[in-house]
Amino acid sequence: MKMNLLIASDDKEYSEHLSKTLLKSFSDVVVVSVCSSQKRLKEMLKEQKYDTALLEVSFCKDLGTNDIQLPFVLWTEDAKNHIPEDFVKIRKYQRISLMFEDVLENYAKVSTNTRGIDVKKANITAVWSPSGGVGKTTVALALAAFEASQDKQAMYLNLESFSSASGYFDTSGKSISTIFELIETSGGNINILMQSILRRDSASNISYFCCPDNFDDMNILSTQHISSLIAACSELADELIIDMSCLCDERARYVFEVADRIFLVSDNTNTAQVKLEHFMNRHNLFSQIKDKVYFVANKGAKLGKLSTKEMISLPLVESSDERKIYKVLSSFMKGGVVKEEQKHD
Repeated sequence: MKMNLLIASDDKEYSEHLSKTLLKSFSDVVVVSVCSSQKRLKEMLKEQKYDTALLEVSFCKDLGTNDIQLPFVLWTEDAKNHIPEDFVKIRKYQRISLMFEDVLENYAKVSTNTRGIDVKKANITAVWSPSGGVGKTTVALALAAFEASQDKQAMYLNLESFSSASGYFDTSGKSISTIFELIETSGGNINILMQSILRRDSASNISYFCCPDNFDDMNILSTQHISSLIAACSELADELIIDMSCLCDERARYVFEVADRIFLVSDNTNTAQVKLEHFMNRHNLFSQIKDKVYFVANKGAKLGKLSTKEMISLPLVESSDERKIYKVLSSFMKGGVVKEEQKHD
Protein backbone atom coordinates (compact mmCIF):
# COMPACT_ATOMS: atom_id res chain seq x y z
CA MET A 1 0.00 0.00 0.00
CA LYS A 2 1.39 3.41 -1.00
CA MET A 3 1.60 6.40 1.30
CA ASN A 4 -0.82 9.20 0.40
CA LEU A 5 1.09 12.50 0.66
CA LEU A 6 -0.20 16.06 0.27
CA ILE A 7 1.96 19.08 -0.56
CA ALA A 8 0.25 22.31 0.51
CA SER A 9 2.13 25.47 -0.47
CA ASP A 10 1.47 28.73 -2.30
CA ASP A 11 5.02 28.46 -3.67
CA LYS A 12 3.90 26.80 -6.90
CA GLU A 13 7.38 26.46 -8.39
CA TYR A 14 8.61 24.67 -5.25
CA SER A 15 5.53 22.40 -5.09
CA GLU A 16 5.88 21.42 -8.72
CA HIS A 17 9.58 20.61 -8.39
CA LEU A 18 9.00 18.65 -5.18
CA SER A 19 6.07 16.62 -6.53
CA LYS A 20 7.80 15.79 -9.82
CA THR A 21 10.95 14.62 -8.03
CA LEU A 22 9.00 12.45 -5.59
CA LEU A 23 6.96 10.84 -8.36
CA LYS A 24 10.04 10.25 -10.46
CA SER A 25 12.14 8.66 -7.71
CA PHE A 26 9.59 7.17 -5.30
CA SER A 27 6.47 6.36 -7.33
CA ASP A 28 6.45 2.82 -5.95
CA VAL A 29 6.09 4.19 -2.41
CA VAL A 30 4.02 7.36 -2.57
CA VAL A 31 0.99 8.99 -4.19
CA VAL A 32 1.36 12.80 -4.33
CA SER A 33 -1.34 15.48 -4.35
CA VAL A 34 -0.70 19.23 -4.53
CA CYS A 35 -2.67 22.12 -3.10
CA SER A 36 -1.87 25.82 -3.64
CA SER A 37 -4.51 27.62 -1.54
CA GLN A 38 -5.88 27.35 1.97
CA LYS A 39 -9.45 27.28 0.67
CA ARG A 40 -8.66 24.35 -1.59
CA LEU A 41 -6.87 22.60 1.28
CA LYS A 42 -10.07 22.50 3.33
CA GLU A 43 -12.00 21.11 0.37
CA MET A 44 -9.38 18.40 -0.28
CA LEU A 45 -9.35 17.31 3.36
CA LYS A 46 -13.12 16.85 3.23
CA GLU A 47 -12.82 14.74 0.10
CA GLN A 48 -9.93 12.48 1.14
CA LYS A 49 -7.83 11.33 4.07
CA TYR A 50 -4.06 11.89 3.76
CA ASP A 51 -1.37 9.88 5.51
CA THR A 52 1.18 12.68 5.54
CA ALA A 53 1.41 16.29 4.40
CA LEU A 54 4.14 18.84 3.79
CA LEU A 55 2.62 22.16 4.77
CA GLU A 56 3.71 25.76 4.62
CA VAL A 57 3.30 27.42 8.03
CA SER A 58 0.43 29.57 6.76
CA PHE A 59 -1.52 26.44 5.76
CA CYS A 60 -1.45 25.05 9.30
CA LYS A 61 -3.91 27.63 10.61
CA ASP A 62 -7.20 26.11 11.77
CA LEU A 63 -5.99 22.66 10.72
CA GLY A 64 -7.24 19.97 13.09
CA THR A 65 -4.84 17.40 14.51
CA ASN A 66 -6.99 14.57 13.10
CA ASP A 67 -7.23 15.94 9.56
CA ILE A 68 -3.89 14.39 8.55
CA GLN A 69 -2.29 11.38 10.24
CA LEU A 70 1.21 12.88 10.23
CA PRO A 71 1.53 16.54 9.20
CA PHE A 72 4.94 18.14 8.62
CA VAL A 73 5.61 21.87 8.61
CA LEU A 74 8.04 23.08 5.94
CA TRP A 75 10.53 24.91 8.12
CA THR A 76 12.70 27.88 7.16
CA GLU A 77 14.74 30.28 9.27
CA ASP A 78 12.13 33.00 8.77
CA ALA A 79 9.33 30.79 10.07
CA LYS A 80 11.04 29.28 13.10
CA ASN A 81 9.00 31.27 15.62
CA HIS A 82 5.62 30.49 14.08
CA ILE A 83 5.61 26.69 13.90
CA PRO A 84 2.67 25.01 15.67
CA GLU A 85 3.81 22.74 18.52
CA ASP A 86 1.68 19.78 17.42
CA PHE A 87 3.38 19.48 14.03
CA VAL A 88 6.66 17.83 13.09
CA LYS A 89 8.96 20.32 11.44
CA ILE A 90 11.06 19.44 8.40
CA ARG A 91 13.54 21.68 6.64
CA LYS A 92 12.07 23.03 3.41
CA TYR A 93 15.22 23.63 1.41
CA GLN A 94 17.28 20.47 1.48
CA ARG A 95 17.98 17.51 -0.75
CA ILE A 96 14.60 16.00 -1.55
CA SER A 97 15.77 12.40 -1.11
CA LEU A 98 16.89 13.19 2.47
CA MET A 99 13.63 14.97 3.18
CA PHE A 100 11.62 12.01 1.96
CA GLU A 101 13.69 9.57 4.02
CA ASP A 102 12.75 11.55 7.15
CA VAL A 103 9.10 11.58 6.12
CA LEU A 104 9.06 7.81 5.60
CA GLU A 105 10.92 7.09 8.84
CA ASN A 106 8.51 9.19 10.91
CA TYR A 107 5.45 7.83 9.11
CA ALA A 108 6.63 4.23 9.62
CA LYS A 109 6.49 4.75 13.39
CA VAL A 110 2.80 5.75 13.38
CA SER A 111 1.56 3.64 10.49
CA THR A 112 -0.07 0.23 10.85
CA ASN A 113 1.80 -2.71 9.39
CA THR A 114 -0.63 -4.19 6.86
CA ARG A 115 1.62 -7.06 5.77
CA GLY A 116 -0.02 -10.46 5.83
CA ILE A 117 1.59 -13.24 7.85
CA ASP A 118 2.42 -15.48 4.91
CA VAL A 119 3.18 -12.83 2.30
CA LYS A 120 6.37 -13.59 0.42
CA LYS A 121 7.76 -12.17 -2.78
CA ALA A 122 11.49 -12.86 -2.86
CA ASN A 123 13.33 -16.05 -3.60
CA ILE A 124 15.55 -16.52 -0.52
CA THR A 125 19.13 -17.80 -0.64
CA ALA A 126 21.03 -18.41 2.61
CA VAL A 127 24.84 -18.35 2.35
CA TRP A 128 26.55 -20.18 5.23
CA SER A 129 29.68 -21.99 6.28
CA PRO A 130 30.75 -23.60 9.56
CA SER A 131 34.19 -22.07 9.01
CA GLY A 132 35.20 -18.42 8.82
CA GLY A 133 37.45 -16.93 6.16
CA VAL A 134 36.19 -19.05 3.26
CA GLY A 135 34.83 -16.07 1.31
CA LYS A 136 31.19 -16.45 2.30
CA THR A 137 30.44 -12.73 1.98
CA THR A 138 32.13 -12.58 -1.43
CA VAL A 139 30.00 -15.51 -2.61
CA ALA A 140 26.82 -13.87 -1.30
CA LEU A 141 27.62 -10.61 -3.06
CA ALA A 142 28.59 -12.38 -6.28
CA LEU A 143 25.18 -14.06 -6.34
CA ALA A 144 23.43 -10.77 -5.54
CA ALA A 145 25.34 -8.99 -8.32
CA PHE A 146 24.43 -11.74 -10.78
CA GLU A 147 20.74 -11.57 -9.92
CA ALA A 148 20.82 -7.77 -10.20
CA SER A 149 22.41 -8.09 -13.65
CA GLN A 150 19.36 -10.14 -14.69
CA ASP A 151 17.09 -7.13 -14.06
CA LYS A 152 15.92 -8.50 -10.72
CA GLN A 153 15.61 -6.55 -7.51
CA ALA A 154 18.42 -8.16 -5.54
CA MET A 155 18.76 -7.43 -1.82
CA TYR A 156 21.79 -8.34 0.30
CA LEU A 157 20.99 -8.85 4.00
CA ASN A 158 23.97 -9.29 6.32
CA LEU A 159 23.20 -11.22 9.54
CA GLU A 160 26.82 -11.77 10.57
CA SER A 161 27.88 -10.97 14.12
CA PHE A 162 30.28 -8.44 12.59
CA SER A 163 29.33 -7.22 9.14
CA SER A 164 31.99 -6.45 6.55
CA ALA A 165 29.53 -4.59 4.30
CA SER A 166 31.43 -1.33 4.77
CA GLY A 167 34.27 -2.88 2.78
CA TYR A 168 32.00 -3.24 -0.24
CA PHE A 169 29.40 -0.45 -0.03
CA ASP A 170 28.97 3.14 1.05
CA THR A 171 27.59 2.82 4.58
CA SER A 172 27.18 6.50 5.40
CA GLY A 173 23.37 6.28 5.41
CA LYS A 174 20.97 5.46 8.23
CA SER A 175 21.73 2.27 10.15
CA ILE A 176 19.73 -0.96 10.07
CA SER A 177 19.48 -0.48 13.86
CA THR A 178 16.52 1.80 13.15
CA ILE A 179 14.64 -1.24 11.84
CA PHE A 180 15.64 -3.34 14.86
CA GLU A 181 14.12 -0.74 17.19
CA LEU A 182 10.79 -0.87 15.37
CA ILE A 183 10.79 -4.68 15.30
CA GLU A 184 11.44 -4.89 19.05
CA THR A 185 8.55 -2.57 19.88
CA SER A 186 6.23 -4.51 17.53
CA GLY A 187 4.72 -1.25 16.37
CA GLY A 188 4.68 0.80 13.19
CA ASN A 189 5.21 -0.26 9.61
CA ILE A 190 8.48 -2.11 9.01
CA ASN A 191 7.99 -2.11 5.25
CA ILE A 192 7.73 1.68 5.06
CA LEU A 193 10.72 2.15 7.36
CA MET A 194 12.83 -0.21 5.28
CA GLN A 195 12.14 1.77 2.16
CA SER A 196 13.31 4.93 3.93
CA ILE A 197 16.78 3.57 4.74
CA LEU A 198 17.39 0.94 2.04
CA ARG A 199 20.42 1.80 -0.12
CA ARG A 200 21.24 0.75 -3.67
CA ASP A 201 24.82 0.38 -4.88
CA SER A 202 25.07 2.28 -8.17
CA ALA A 203 27.85 0.04 -9.56
CA SER A 204 26.20 -3.36 -8.94
CA ASN A 205 22.55 -2.35 -8.43
CA ILE A 206 22.46 -4.41 -5.21
CA SER A 207 20.14 -3.15 -2.47
CA TYR A 208 21.52 -3.26 1.06
CA PHE A 209 21.30 -1.81 4.57
CA CYS A 210 24.02 0.08 6.39
CA CYS A 211 25.75 -1.59 9.35
CA PRO A 212 24.27 -1.49 12.88
CA ASP A 213 25.16 1.45 15.10
CA ASN A 214 26.27 -1.12 17.66
CA PHE A 215 26.86 -4.76 16.76
CA ASP A 216 25.15 -5.86 19.96
CA ASP A 217 21.99 -4.74 18.14
CA MET A 218 22.48 -7.65 15.77
CA ASN A 219 23.49 -10.19 18.38
CA ILE A 220 20.46 -9.71 20.66
CA LEU A 221 17.89 -10.25 17.90
CA SER A 222 15.60 -13.19 18.65
CA THR A 223 14.39 -15.73 16.11
CA GLN A 224 11.07 -13.88 16.02
CA HIS A 225 12.88 -10.63 15.24
CA ILE A 226 14.77 -12.35 12.42
CA SER A 227 11.47 -13.71 11.12
CA SER A 228 9.94 -10.21 10.98
CA LEU A 229 13.06 -8.80 9.32
CA ILE A 230 13.20 -11.46 6.60
CA ALA A 231 9.45 -11.28 5.94
CA ALA A 232 9.63 -7.52 5.43
CA CYS A 233 12.71 -7.78 3.21
CA SER A 234 11.00 -10.43 1.09
CA GLU A 235 8.31 -7.94 0.13
CA LEU A 236 10.84 -5.50 -1.30
CA ALA A 237 12.94 -7.80 -3.49
CA ASP A 238 12.84 -10.49 -6.13
CA GLU A 239 15.98 -12.14 -4.74
CA LEU A 240 16.98 -11.95 -1.07
CA ILE A 241 20.52 -13.14 -0.36
CA ILE A 242 21.24 -13.64 3.35
CA ASP A 243 24.87 -13.58 4.48
CA MET A 244 24.87 -15.56 7.72
CA SER A 245 27.12 -15.92 10.73
CA CYS A 246 29.11 -19.17 11.06
CA LEU A 247 27.06 -20.14 14.11
CA CYS A 248 24.55 -22.99 13.85
CA ASP A 249 22.01 -21.75 16.40
CA GLU A 250 18.23 -21.36 16.45
CA ARG A 251 18.39 -18.25 14.29
CA ALA A 252 20.42 -20.14 11.67
CA ARG A 253 17.94 -23.02 11.77
CA TYR A 254 15.11 -20.60 11.09
CA VAL A 255 16.91 -19.04 8.12
CA PHE A 256 17.61 -22.50 6.70
CA GLU A 257 13.93 -23.36 7.11
CA VAL A 258 12.59 -20.36 5.18
CA ALA A 259 15.34 -20.36 2.52
CA ASP A 260 14.56 -21.67 -0.95
CA ARG A 261 18.19 -22.68 -1.41
CA ILE A 262 21.26 -22.82 0.80
CA PHE A 263 24.83 -22.23 -0.33
CA LEU A 264 27.35 -24.12 1.83
CA VAL A 265 30.75 -22.52 1.20
CA SER A 266 34.22 -24.02 1.61
CA ASP A 267 37.69 -23.25 0.35
CA ASN A 268 40.78 -25.45 -0.05
CA THR A 269 41.91 -25.33 3.58
CA ASN A 270 41.79 -28.56 5.54
CA THR A 271 40.03 -26.84 8.46
CA ALA A 272 37.14 -25.60 6.31
CA GLN A 273 36.63 -28.94 4.61
CA VAL A 274 36.80 -30.92 7.85
CA LYS A 275 34.23 -28.65 9.49
CA LEU A 276 31.93 -28.97 6.48
CA GLU A 277 32.24 -32.78 6.53
CA HIS A 278 31.46 -32.81 10.25
CA PHE A 279 28.36 -30.71 9.67
CA MET A 280 27.21 -33.08 6.94
CA ASN A 281 27.94 -36.32 8.77
CA ARG A 282 27.57 -35.50 12.45
CA HIS A 283 24.78 -32.94 12.62
CA ASN A 284 21.14 -33.90 12.28
CA LEU A 285 20.30 -30.57 10.65
CA PHE A 286 22.00 -31.40 7.35
CA SER A 287 19.59 -34.25 6.58
CA GLN A 288 16.71 -31.79 6.93
CA ILE A 289 18.09 -29.24 4.47
CA LYS A 290 20.17 -31.32 2.03
CA ASP A 291 17.55 -31.20 -0.74
CA LYS A 292 18.05 -27.46 -1.15
CA VAL A 293 21.81 -27.32 -0.59
CA TYR A 294 24.34 -26.17 -3.18
CA PHE A 295 28.01 -26.70 -2.33
CA VAL A 296 30.28 -23.79 -3.23
CA ALA A 297 33.93 -24.60 -3.87
CA ASN A 298 35.41 -21.13 -3.50
CA LYS A 299 38.90 -19.82 -4.31
CA GLY A 300 39.54 -22.65 -6.77
CA ALA A 301 38.91 -25.31 -4.12
CA LYS A 302 38.52 -29.03 -4.85
CA LEU A 303 35.70 -30.68 -2.96
CA GLY A 304 36.13 -34.17 -4.35
CA LYS A 305 34.50 -35.85 -1.35
CA LEU A 306 31.30 -33.94 -2.03
CA SER A 307 30.29 -35.64 -5.26
CA THR A 308 27.14 -33.84 -6.33
CA LYS A 309 25.79 -32.14 -9.42
CA GLU A 310 24.74 -29.20 -7.23
CA MET A 311 28.28 -27.84 -7.10
CA ILE A 312 29.35 -24.26 -7.75
CA SER A 313 33.05 -23.98 -8.59
CA LEU A 314 34.51 -20.49 -8.27
CA PRO A 315 38.09 -19.59 -9.23
CA LEU A 316 40.63 -17.79 -7.08
CA VAL A 317 40.63 -14.11 -8.02
CA GLU A 318 43.81 -12.27 -7.03
CA SER A 319 42.97 -8.67 -6.14
CA SER A 320 43.24 -6.30 -3.20
CA ASP A 321 39.93 -4.74 -4.22
CA GLU A 322 37.17 -6.75 -2.53
CA ARG A 323 34.53 -5.21 -4.78
CA LYS A 324 36.35 -6.34 -7.90
CA ILE A 325 36.48 -9.93 -6.63
CA TYR A 326 32.76 -10.39 -6.14
CA LYS A 327 31.98 -8.65 -9.44
CA VAL A 328 34.32 -11.00 -11.30
CA LEU A 329 32.81 -14.04 -9.56
CA SER A 330 29.28 -12.89 -10.38
CA SER A 331 29.92 -13.73 -14.02
CA PHE A 332 30.24 -17.41 -13.02
CA MET A 333 26.76 -17.58 -11.55
CA LYS A 334 23.79 -18.87 -13.49
CA GLY A 335 20.63 -19.54 -11.58
CA GLY A 336 22.76 -20.39 -8.56
CA VAL A 337 24.77 -23.10 -10.36
CA VAL A 338 27.89 -22.35 -12.36
CA LYS A 339 27.77 -23.01 -16.08
CA GLU A 340 29.37 -26.36 -16.95
CA GLU A 341 31.58 -24.80 -19.61
CA GLN A 342 32.85 -22.20 -17.12
CA LYS A 343 34.05 -24.57 -14.41
CA HIS A 344 37.71 -24.02 -13.57
CA ASP A 345 40.13 -26.79 -12.77
